[in-house]
Amino acid sequence: MVQPGPGILLIADPFLKDPNFLRTVVLLCEHEQTGTVGFVLNKKYELTLDQLIDGMEAHPLTVYNGGPVQPDTLHFLHQYPNLIPGSCKVSDDIYWGGNFETLSALIKTNSVDPEKIKLFVGYSGWGAGQLQDELTEKTWLTVPTNCNLVFHTTETEIWKQSLTLLGGEFERMIHYPLDPRLN
Repeated sequence: MVQPGPGILLIADPFLKDPNFLRTVVLLCEHEQTGTVGFVLNKKYELTLDQLIDGMEAHPLTVYNGGPVQPDTLHFLHQYPNLIPGSCKVSDDIYWGGNFETLSALIKTNSVDPEKIKLFVGYSGWGAGQLQDELTEKTWLTVPTNCNLVFHTTETEIWKQSLTLLGGEFERMIHYPLDPRLN
């Protein structure tokens, strides 16, 4: 397994029962001694951007539930570091945050490809040592990320495709039922 850090994917074990992370994939954006921040890539939020932000009525972009922490905040990943000031590099061609007003203007003028932007309500967070404990318990599998998974538009395929990156026995997990007692 790969050690946690920016640009690493956490793939939920198929038997993880926590409803916040059931069959999810989390992109880690920050990992420090004080804690870790990431975003769930494959849980759609019930509202779209135009329903959340005034002035974005003509832009019904999909928004994702980034995690259970601070669900009153909006975050974004993108592939436009030269257009959006204040971005933080997460991995090759994946950037976190930046000036939201600039992003809004770019969206309104159709100057960016919506498939190269991913919006999140809330985030996933772990305190100091908490993620390492969960990794030791084998709650998560880890792999390096790639743009295809982060910006994938079919959220139901992200968990499955992430497991295929691990190959072998992990690919079989794709077919495991949510509750093995029902098999």
